[in-house]
Amino acid sequence: MTTWNLSETRNHLLICNGSSCLKRHGEEVTLAIREEITKRRADKLIHTTRTRCNGRCADACIVIVYPEGLWYQGVTPELGRTLVRKLLSGEQLEDNLLYSFDRHFQATGISSAGTEKC
Repeated sequence: MTTWNLSETRNHLLICNGSSCLKRHGEEVTLAIREEITKRRADKLIHTTRTRCNGRCADACIVIVYPEGLWYQGVTPELGRTLVRKLLSGEQLEDNLLYSFDRHFQATGISSAGTEKC
């Protein structure tokens, strides 16, 4: 296993590869995001991690951006590439934004709230 030096990393993208997201092209989204990062020579700036289920299966494919805490729903390969370009230009992608973060997650209202945790 590789241990990456993340000292220059500005963003960490968590790309859901749970079963629902994979059915909605999670693998293709992962590859498109990683290809765009490589194409733009941004490997030191944007780190990616494949995850298992993030609990928003109805909103698949989910991509989460840190440190901003932004959750995106219905991400396609093209939207994933656009997300990378926006991050590199210092902009926030508004399309498909499911949650933003300000001390706790703020729903944007584009999807159901989901089941409350106990």
